[in-house]
Amino acid sequence: MAKPHTVASVLTGPLYSSILTVLIIVMACVELCDAVTVVDVYRLVQYDLGGVPFGSRLAALNHHAGSSSFFSSSSAAADLSRTVLILPVRELNLTFITEYIEQKKPLGGLLLLLPPVFSPQNIDTGGGADHESAEDLVKEVLGELEQFLIHANIPYPVYFGFEDEHVNTLLADVKKNDAAGQPATATTGGYKLVVAAPEPKKIASPTITNIQGWLPGLKGDGDSSQLPTIAVVASYDTFGAAPALSMGSDSNGSGVVALLEIARLFSVLYSNPKTRGRYNLLFALTSGGPYNYNGTHKWLRSLDQRLRETIDYAICLNSIASSSDELWIHVSKPPDNAYIKQIFEGFSSVSEELGLKVGLKHKKINISSPRVAWEHEQFSRLRVTAATLSELSDAPDLLESTGGLSNNRHFIDETLISRSVKLVAESLARHIYGQEGKNIDIFADDSSLSVNPSYIRTWSEFLSTTPRVAPFLSKNDPFIMALKKELADHTAEVNVQQEILDGMFTFYDSTSGKLHIYQVASVTFDLLLLLVLGSYLIVLFSFLVITTRGLDDLISLFRRPTSRKAKTA
Repeated sequence: MAKPHTVASVLTGPLYSSILTVLIIVMACVELCDAVTVVDVYRLVQYDLGGVPFGSRLAALNHHAGSSSFFSSSSAAADLSRTVLILPVRELNLTFITEYIEQKKPLGGLLLLLPPVFSPQNIDTGGGADHESAEDLVKEVLGELEQFLIHANIPYPVYFGFEDEHVNTLLADVKKNDAAGQPATATTGGYKLVVAAPEPKKIASPTITNIQGWLPGLKGDGDSSQLPTIAVVASYDTFGAAPALSMGSDSNGSGVVALLEIARLFSVLYSNPKTRGRYNLLFALTSGGPYNYNGTHKWLRSLDQRLRETIDYAICLNSIASSSDELWIHVSKPPDNAYIKQIFEGFSSVSEELGLKVGLKHKKINISSPRVAWEHEQFSRLRVTAATLSELSDAPDLLESTGGLSNNRHFIDETLISRSVKLVAESLARHIYGQEGKNIDIFADDSSLSVNPSYIRTWSEFLSTTPRVAPFLSKNDPFIMALKKELADHTAEVNVQQEILDGMFTFYDSTSGKLHIYQVASVTFDLLLLLVLGSYLIVLFSFLVITTRGLDDLISLFRRPTSRKAKTA
């Protein structure tokens, strides 16, 4: 006897199973198969200062795209809690964005687009005077924006990206729709921006690493006393609105490059006993510069007191790739102090020969405040004579001028680094060999002791493509190992000191990600497509049942079964 046909037997047929599988796949891919592009993005820094939250507090992003044109449309008062604003920095209304964030208006996220010239991978520095003038203007706006974002508490994701062909095309479409009063929503469609990122976590016990190299001086026969020491110091780490983009080509990459080249030059002099000076030279690459020069403080405290007492003076190098012809020597002791006068006169004499102007800036230390504005102030607190050589005429505020977004290779001049190296090296050499005030060129350009532009260029390029925010550098980070190896090539007794970063700073991870851009259809379109597909499948199903089993079987599928009471009757 033939088995009756049931709904289950019809639906379990291979043909119908295939149809249902195709339907599910098509419906699942309606939105996901329209990916436009994937780009790298870099998250705004997230940190706490004394328990107070700053920066972007979220990392995950999954909202529709909007533009500045949306605010000039009739829908400007709409809720933006599900919208990611895409704002090119070159078109940015700084007043608008600061007021929007300060008033804590709801927003799904913020994507700030930087010009390609600010990308670490960009090596093109051409474009003419007009191009440079425009980029200088963007740099100024970006500097103000960065300082505002660093000191703001933003309860949504903020990312930086770079303008390119794909992103610019997307932005043009978004602007067109927004200007027409048709912003992207779940009902209208548009573009969706997605960054899949876990919740940021605190970085436990971030470390700072100091690297010290030593060139011993030449003692006379029977001389048992300690030789005097000159210290050359530069802080190498950076801080900026986006840790993954904080390269600090000038601040303080230029100081690091200069220190390495000075160490190389004196290693040649000190390799020969006949030209070795009667001074020890101490080279230190310190960390924690943006955080009150915490690494310098720890390094000085770790030095043997007898060694610290032999330091004649220390010269700290900070941002010396200025485009101007003026540098400043910042000191804590009064200008009429004998040691300060000696340092300043020595540098002034050499600077005149190089066509440079060197000014002297005196700033007292506030003993009651733990805050120091310059690296040399950590020396002065221990009564060690020290000075900072910098293009900056005034002391920066906390977390200012520490290697942010606009501090890249496009805005520095390697020839100026070479000139600053010549200034420092020549001044130190004349002091070491007792040649102050004499017209003698120890590091002459045409000699074996000349400054090496190729060496400076190589290290400038390396530092300009390497983010160096200390809390995100591991103890064995390749960058730190590279600095250690380079200093070891030119000095002796290289020591590495690793300490926990002190202070009131707490940092969070998740500094970069991948932005997936999807072009999605509206809900109306999805419903219409679902209706068409459903109608098609119902018709197809009915046709197949009729042709294979007959009309009566089709009707029986939809006929209400006989109740149990009726059967009993």
